[in-house]
Order: sequence, then structure tokens, then C-alpha cells
Amino acid sequence: MDEGDDDVLMAKLTARAWDPGRRFDTARVPTAWILEHHGHDRLTRSGDRVVSRAMNGTDLELPSHTEEMTAYYADAPRGPLFPPATAHQVDEAQSLLGRPLPTLLRRLYTEIGDGGFGPDSGLSSLRRGNRAPGHVHDRPRAIRDDAEHHRHWAPPSSWLHLAYGGCSMEWHLSLIAVDDPVLLYDADGWEGDWGQNPHDGLRHAMPLRRWLSIWANGGQVWDDVLADD
Repeated sequence: MDEGDDDVLMAKLTARAWDPGRRFDTARVPTAWILEHHGHDRLTRSGDRVVSRAMNGTDLELPSHTEEMTAYYADAPRGPLFPPATAHQVDEAQSLLGRPLPTLLRRLYTEIGDGGFGPDSGLSSLRRGNRAPGHVHDRPRAIRDDAEHHRHWAPPSSWLHLAYGGCSMEWHLSLIAVDDPVLLYDADGWEGDWGQNPHDGLRHAMPLRRWLSIWANGGQVWDDVLADD
């Protein structure tokens, strides 16, 4: 998986992150385009691959590896959803965190983009105010504010929020553990009243480079989670 070569991994990550059809695990394709290029049979046979359908029937959300996705976005402009963060902006983020980012993660933010690509829902942004076209909310921010730190469900301040995993699941990076593990955390998976703490909500862990390598090579990080069950 090219896990030992950062430059090779970065090239793969950039190629996928800058492809609007592959920067997330899923993307949308207009139903009219599928009808025109593949016919009605393909549209009806796609049911088992459809993640969601627009309420008005105008498009389908499909996995990023599908044939329709590759063809529809083949000629789309390549580039980051959000511009890369500057070195100064990353330094400011590290100052707020009180800890340095792993070199590989710093490169992602400064060379590829300030979030808006990656496994599951995609990486959170270091800065506030990143909003994708057509969205009504800003991209989630990786750094929690003081009020969030004091909420009962908040994970430790040494965990950097990477991405949402659906429902109460979240991906975090431990900034203090050996090998910079990515942690799958269930915000509803522990009870403070029972003497538990956020660590009781951990469901899976893997090295950051592996988490990114799986996605860069077209895989699903959840397959790694399910393989351990």
C-alpha cells in the first residue's frame, strides 16, 4: 500500500483528493446523465449500489469507484475543494492544540487542501469558514473550542478530530500516542455516570499512514474495522 514512502502516498492522495468524483467515498451523478449514457436498465439495476437518491429524483449518490462515477467526472476540473493551509495557519493550529501535527498530516493540509477530502465524510478543516459550493454549513473544524472541551461527551484535548463516521461515530487522531494512531470513537459508547471515560468509547485504532493508504488506494477504512470484529 505504499505505506513506507510518504512521497508516493502523497501523490496518490493528491490525485484522489483533487478528483471531484473520488475526493469522498461517494459522490452524486445526475439520473438524466445515467439514462442518456447507459440507458434505463442501468438506472434500475443500480439499486444495490445507490447510497441515496435525491427527493426529486434528479441524481443518485453512488460509491466513488463505480463506472458511472468515473465516466461522469472524467473531464471535470481537478483541484482541491479548499485551498491548502499556509505554514503560518498550521503553526497557529498547533499553538491552539499545544502539540505538533504529525509530519504526514501537516503535509496533507499544506500541500493538498485544508480538509474536504479523505475517508468517510472527509477530513475536517484546520480553519473556520470553509464552505463547499452548494452547502449551507461550513466544513467541520478539527480543533474544538473551549466550550466543546467541557461537554460531558467530549474526547480528550489530545485527540484531533479528523472526520465523522456516521451516527455517533467519529475518527480522531491521538497526538500523544506512539505511531499517531487514528481512533474510531463512539460518542455514545460510554457513560460518565457509570465511572467510564471517553476511552471506553474506543472501537478501533490503526496507524495514520495505514488509514490514509487504504483510502488512497481506493479502499474503505471501515473494511479494516469490520475485519477485526
